[in-house]
Amino acid sequence: MSFDLKSLELFVRVATLGAIGRAGAEFDLSPTNASQRIKALETELGMKLLNRTTRSISLTPDGELLLEHAKRVLENVDDLRSVLSQNSGKISGKLRVTASASFGRTHIVPFLPEFLRAHPEVHLDLNLTDSYVDIVQDGYDLAFRMGELAPSSLLAQRIDDNPQWLVATPHYLATHGIPRTPEDLLHHSCLLLGSMRSWHLSDDQDVVHDVAVRGPVAVNLGDAIANLVRADMGIARASLWHAGEDLRAGRLVRVLPDYTLLPRSNIWAVRPPGRMMPARVKTFLVFMQKRIVETNQQRYGGLL
Repeated sequence: MSFDLKSLELFVRVATLGAIGRAGAEFDLSPTNASQRIKALETELGMKLLNRTTRSISLTPDGELLLEHAKRVLENVDDLRSVLSQNSGKISGKLRVTASASFGRTHIVPFLPEFLRAHPEVHLDLNLTDSYVDIVQDGYDLAFRMGELAPSSLLAQRIDDNPQWLVATPHYLATHGIPRTPEDLLHHSCLLLGSMRSWHLSDDQDVVHDVAVRGPVAVNLGDAIANLVRADMGIARASLWHAGEDLRAGRLVRVLPDYTLLPRSNIWAVRPPGRMMPARVKTFLVFMQKRIVETNQQRYGGLL
């Protein structure tokens, strides 16, 4: 049989996404070209792999069998490429990474020129979004995430601490008063990120205070929250990597400094399960961890 690995990769993505057009776009193929590749694979194998309707695509029994074996073949090929890349000292290929928009803008994008100049044969596909990304479903090699990780089969590696404080501008506090207890937050404008509607604070006796905070706006983007708190709109929960420069300059001050925000947060790198880490992913991860730690030290070093 003479079918190529690209056709197998395309088939696996079609099976995962349930859509030929979306899968083809990942390979820079039009829906027509992607369909032609799948049909050619079916012809080569002499079997029908997909049940197609106007609304959905599903695997035939033969397609399910091929999917199981194709994944193993592609993983073995990727592992072989990694070994050969490590031996040659060069890395190449497509690298798909996702991170939150605010974090990626400050901690990843500034260092991409350095990384890509050092590894010119790597093609990076970076998705910056504050929406949750299913890295297995969407075919990503690596994701940077913050906070607590939900139990899953993903492989996680801790990158750095992600300390968080409540912050506000001196002007807002001068106008509206300084909270002395977590319960005082009920009388303040609290700027909310995403779906979070409660803040949990622990005192020096490890008593946890759960406060159902309210405010004029909820935003799903960390940069937007930062802009609103700088505009004297209220109190926000902020990672120190995001607020450190404003805190050191006095543009923001800490609120309720004797309390600890819960849950404590970390920065994580997560990747799909069950595979040897390709050389291009390992090289990028090691590089970015070093830059992330250095950047955080610059931004909030001395504040803790």
